Order: sequence, then structure tokens, then C-alpha cells
Amino acid sequence: MKSTVCHKTSHRKTLALQLALVFAPVVAFAQAAHPKPESLGFSSERLGRLHEAMQRPVEEKSLAGVVTLLMRHGKLVEERSYGVKDLASGAPMTIDTIFRIYSMTKPVTGVAMMILYEEGKWHPSDPISKFIPEFADLKVFKGVDANGAMTTEPPAHPPTMAELMTHTAGFTYGLFGSTPVDKLYGAKVWSRTASLHEMMLGLAGVPLLFQPGSKWVYSVSMDIQGYLIEKISGKPLPVFMEERIFKPLRMTDTAFFVPKEKRARFATLYSGGPDGKLVVTGEASGPRADYVSIPGAPSGGGGLASTARDYARFAQMLLNHGELDGVRILSPATVDLMTSNHLSPKLMTGEFSIGNATMRPGHGWGYDLAVYNDPPTADEVVGKGTFYWEGAAATWFWADPANDLIFVGMTQRMFGNGQPQMNHMSRPPVYGSLINPKCSAADFAKPRVKKGRCRKCGIQAAGLVSGAAHRHYRRRHIRVAEHASIRPIHAQHQVKRSRRRGQPVRCSHSRRQGGSNVNRQRPIRIRQQSRCVARHLIFA
Repeated sequence: MKSTVCHKTSHRKTLALQLALVFAPVVAFAQAAHPKPESLGFSSERLGRLHEAMQRPVEEKSLAGVVTLLMRHGKLVEERSYGVKDLASGAPMTIDTIFRIYSMTKPVTGVAMMILYEEGKWHPSDPISKFIPEFADLKVFKGVDANGAMTTEPPAHPPTMAELMTHTAGFTYGLFGSTPVDKLYGAKVWSRTASLHEMMLGLAGVPLLFQPGSKWVYSVSMDIQGYLIEKISGKPLPVFMEERIFKPLRMTDTAFFVPKEKRARFATLYSGGPDGKLVVTGEASGPRADYVSIPGAPSGGGGLASTARDYARFAQMLLNHGELDGVRILSPATVDLMTSNHLSPKLMTGEFSIGNATMRPGHGWGYDLAVYNDPPTADEVVGKGTFYWEGAAATWFWADPANDLIFVGMTQRMFGNGQPQMNHMSRPPVYGSLINPKCSAADFAKPRVKKGRCRKCGIQAAGLVSGAAHRHYRRRHIRVAEHASIRPIHAQHQVKRSRRRGQPVRCSHSRRQGGSNVNRQRPIRIRQQSRCVARHLIFA
């Protein structure tokens, strides 16, 4: 009787443990502790080079502070902060500091667009004017006549949604060029920010800079997408993103404004002054306070504020092919479409660029983000298929599907002379620290118990190893994939079991001398049950 009671009690504890493991968050920074870098293929010693590279611009006073976060196989390798978030007060930079991420908003807008794509609301071949009738009569800039007046011509074809997603539709930003078209953007586009619809009316009166599909020019395309999201979904852009992206992914600090209760975590924004010193451009409070309320025309191209942890969750969702913590945002096929290069070779010659991102062989553009489709050809160390983007204030991220790696960096210094190229500074030390790239995600969920088939239902299921009290239990049908975050402790343990019901199950390691003290007691006898039970054992 005593034996039976103990067996039932242990079984209940095991079932509770299994349920807890299934529903536990798998993102590493939500865990109390994370693995050592070596267990994820990194060298702790070599990661010191990354720390030195991030600390250097802080010591040189070219940055106030930095936050970095590195993940592999969905687990945290490390997250660190450097310097301060405000030079005047000396408030230290913290992991939960909120940053203006500017153009890192673009991939988020891209995901919002792909959600609507999956719902059949638009297709890449659709003309933009199908959704914005005001764009039906757009002209293309041809040149300037003898009197200095702008001349135009009809477009060879109406710009399409695919071209809008890839900066090839003919729009520009009006910030980085000096053509007559660029000058019109300041007068007719950026001055009309009461609403996104007002901005679209302004754009309708400005010619396209080039024939659709003929060039790659960084542009307001993602701001146009923000308006399309509002029009197609029937919801304001901030509401749509909150309901369909931020809330499902638990991105609790990402929004188009920073509320009062979070202002203390909002980093000060700087730019380089004439003497090279940092000058305040935006701050949490005071005369230069920004992001204090939801804007009338929320920018799908650069309007979000976020944290390193929040953005890492977003990037991890994409790296997981559209899913995170059991919540699916996009299908794998849609993520592949979004993160694949869509530029033709004639646009990848090195002629077109923005900052250090040059469209060249091996480096192209997907839907709302840059893609390395052939890193060695592009002279980059990242894995094939790596996608990334940056923000105007030197925020940056990349996601490497070949190495199952994510890196997020955040700081606050506006583009211009003297802004450190943090993205390029961080990649060599990160990959220089990855000394065991073959350490795969499967190593953290590989079943160590032989597979078996349930005699009741015929379902093939695999055993699972986890680490804790090192006792044997049977388990019911729970998908091994749901335990992907569990790291096996005793890979050398193999279970020998009889095919006959009611026979003891014995661990082959239990009688070895000098090994682990696992299961040195009598083996547990599995009772025959009427319910469908896959008799698999775990080290619980």
C-alpha cells in the first residue's frame, strides 16, 4: 500500500512538472537563469571583444550609452548595458531603457502588411492606386527645361504593391537628395502631418522620382504602407499593431509614444554638434521632450519607440518562421516571402545605397528589410539569408537563420558625421565569438529515450530528457516540440525496457559505478492502464 501511494504521488508531481514545462515561456530572458555562452556555441572569453567594441564609443564620448542583446536557438547568450541614458543626470543605461528606433519600425510595418496579405487583402501585383485612388494620375520626373521648370512624363506602368514594399516604386524621402522632387517633399509632404490621409494627398501632387522598378531609392514607402494598413483594416495604425503584433508577442514597451509612467526609462536623444560633442535633440522631459502622445500621422517608416528585449521578441518571431511562445503571427511561407531578396541583379550593382547599406551582389532587399542572399559575395561574415535593418539614431538588429542567431543593439545618436557604425562594429566580434556554430537547437531538445508507438492509438512519440531530481516517470502524449527549451542533462542515460506490459523499466546507468547517482533505487513498475498511454520515461 505504501508503495502504491508513493507511486501515485510521484506520478502527480511528474504530471504537474510536465504541464509546467509545456506552458513555460521559451524566450531565455524571461527565465530566471540562462545557459552559459559555451552551451550555445560562444566563447565567453572572445565575447569580451564585443564588450570592448561597444564600450569604446562610450569612453570616446561619441555615444552616451548602449544596450546589446545576443540570442541563439531562442536562448539568451547575454544582454549588457554600457554608459548612461542621460549625460546631464548621469542616469545609468539599463536593459529596460526605451529607445526611439526610427527606421527599425519598417520591418514591423512589413509584418503588419503581411498579416493583411495572408488575409487576401492585397497582392504584390496590385497597383497602389487600387487602394489609394489619389495615386492614379502620378507622373514621373523627367528633368528640368531651359527655364528651370520641372518636366514630367507618364509612368511606364502604375507602381505596384511589390515595388512599394521594396523601395522601387519611384518615391523618395526628400531628406537625402537635392533634386527638385526632393525639395517638393518638404513643402507638400512633411508639412502635412495632421493625418496619414493628408500626407497621401500631398504625395499625390509630387511626381515620382524615377520610373517604377528602374531604381532603388530609400523612401516614404513604409509611411504609405502605414496608411494602407489603416485603410484596409479599418483601424488606426497604432491600434492594429497593438492588437495584431505587440500584444500577442508581449512587446509591452513598444508603441508610437512613451506614456508618463515610462518616461523615466526613456533615453535622451543626441546628435553631433559642430565641435563633435553630443547635443541634446530629444529628451524624456523638458523643452525637447518628444514621443509624449500618439501622433496624428503615425509613421510606419520610423515612428516607434521600443526596448532591446521587445525587439528581440519580434525578431525571434520572424526567425521562428512567424511564431513565438505558441502564438503565430505569420505562416512560414509568408515569412520566407518577406525575408527573401526581391531586387533584380540590375539593381544590385552598388549604384544604390543608404548609409552603409549598399544594394550589391549578395545584398538585396526583401519586403521592408535588407537581406544577405549571398554573404561571402557581399563580403560579410553573417549566415546566408540574414535579414536586418537599422534606425536613424544608431539602433540596429540582425537575424541569422543559418546560425539561428539574433543580435539587437540600441543607442541614441542621430545619423550624421561622427555617428559610430555600430552595426558593422558589432558583427565581427559576435561571429568571432561563435566558435562552435554546429551547436544546434536540436541539441537542446533531442530525445534520449528510444521512440515507441502507443499500442492503443498507434501514435509515434519520442521520449524526452530533462534535468532536475533525476527520477524516472512515464509520460502521456505531449509533443516533444513543446519542450524545445529544455536542455538534456544526462545524454548518456539510455533506458532499457521490456515490450511486455507490467514489466519493470530499468535505466542502464543505474548500476554503473562512479557515475551519477541516478535511480539507484528499485526500478518503477509501469501499471497497465485502460487509457491511451505512451510509456516513455524522462529524467524529471
